[in-house]
Amino acid sequence: MNQNTYIRSGEWVIISSIKERLRGHFKSLRTRIFVIVLLVGMIPIFLMKYVILENYETQSIEQKSALIQSQCQQIVDQVGSSGYIRNVSTSQQVDKQLVQLASIYNGRVIIVNSSFRIVRDTYEIDEDKVIISEEVLQCFLGTDSTNYNEENEFLELTLPVKNPDTKSTEGIMIVSLSTQDVKDGKDALSNTVLILQVVITILILAAAYYVARVLTKPFGKITRSLEGMQGNVIDDEGISIPEYTETQMLAEAYNRMLKRLKIQEESRQEFVSNVSHELKTPITSMKVLADSLLAQKDVPAELYQEFMGDIAEEIDRENKIITDLLSLVKMDKRSSDVNIKETNINQLIELILKRLRPIAAKQNIDLVLESFKPILAEVDETKLTLALSNLVENGIKYNKEDGWVHVSLNIDSKYFYVKVEDSGMGIPESDQEHIFERFYRVDKSHSREIGGTGLGLAITRSAVLMHHGAIKVYSKEGEGTTFTVRIPLKYVP
Repeated sequence: MNQNTYIRSGEWVIISSIKERLRGHFKSLRTRIFVIVLLVGMIPIFLMKYVILENYETQSIEQKSALIQSQCQQIVDQVGSSGYIRNVSTSQQVDKQLVQLASIYNGRVIIVNSSFRIVRDTYEIDEDKVIISEEVLQCFLGTDSTNYNEENEFLELTLPVKNPDTKSTEGIMIVSLSTQDVKDGKDALSNTVLILQVVITILILAAAYYVARVLTKPFGKITRSLEGMQGNVIDDEGISIPEYTETQMLAEAYNRMLKRLKIQEESRQEFVSNVSHELKTPITSMKVLADSLLAQKDVPAELYQEFMGDIAEEIDRENKIITDLLSLVKMDKRSSDVNIKETNINQLIELILKRLRPIAAKQNIDLVLESFKPILAEVDETKLTLALSNLVENGIKYNKEDGWVHVSLNIDSKYFYVKVEDSGMGIPESDQEHIFERFYRVDKSHSREIGGTGLGLAITRSAVLMHHGAIKVYSKEGEGTTFTVRIPLKYVP
């Protein structure tokens, strides 16, 4: 894979991670939609089964109770009018009807007199026994009752037997009958509903699968688009999925990320190209000088010393480039590598100027410091020293004879400010937005002549941003340059 065309391994890992996450989310989304549709369809089916069966049982019991109560009422009237309670043996017709009623419904009929004594039991096992229950007592008070025992599967009715002459309750008729037929009907209906459930469940499964596929189809397009990427971020055109607002927003977010990666990749390509060029140039020069010495016999000592001096300068230049590159790599590391401690900024600036005064003196540059207040701030002393040294050193290097560099230091409640002004050649307006880029030079020939690597301002910017600060440049060609740096007094990780 060509390193100047394709994504670097770090970004490709990010893209691959995004693809894997989206693929996982896509599958998860389809599963969730399938489950939701399935539940929405199945829950009413199970509720319907419960409602149907319960409603069937209730209605069946009510209908059976009404039918039996109607039939029993006729027999009760005959029991009352015939004096059956007072003399059971005198009314064989009534007794026959009681036995017939019990036989038809596979139940039991009991007649109780006013003394709570059983005078007739179609089972013929409890006659002459006393029965006292809440239902019997209530019935003697004029309230008949119907009780359904679902657990034991029987229905019990109590009806008052009234004397036709006095209209008083002289006995109770208790009818107990099996509800097995209701249970059998309920079971048969349950089997029918179960078959219906199975059929509807199959239909709902098919519908859920279809709906899940339809609703997640746009997300599948995104996944396929990502899978279609082979690492060529420069040539990738992005994606557009307008079916849903969510998918379009997702596609737009991906396209924005892709655009940033393209910008980063183009910058990386340019950086790699510049690094290659900058590192090769001194080596090429040294190779030419060495070959020239080797090609000549009996090289004069003066020429030999001159060539070796030139080779030494190229070695120093190569070393400077490598040193700056290593500094830049350290700046690019995560913030956990920052060594923050409270530092006297006034002393730090004074030490920087003290170290650079000999360089300024060679060009007769006046180096002045203005400090308005004592400043203590939480900074990485090494990195901030490197950043500010680059600004002051550039002010000296790119100045004119008998020029000046003024450094001023100020503070407010949250930040401290460093201003570096010079009387140098200035920076053209068209170049000012690029000066913090790596290896960018305003005047390439002059920069190489004075030993610049094009990395100094990039290092400065990285160090300032590492402190969550800001740096700005103000310059006019031929009139000098001013850099202003703002750094928080308290470092926030």
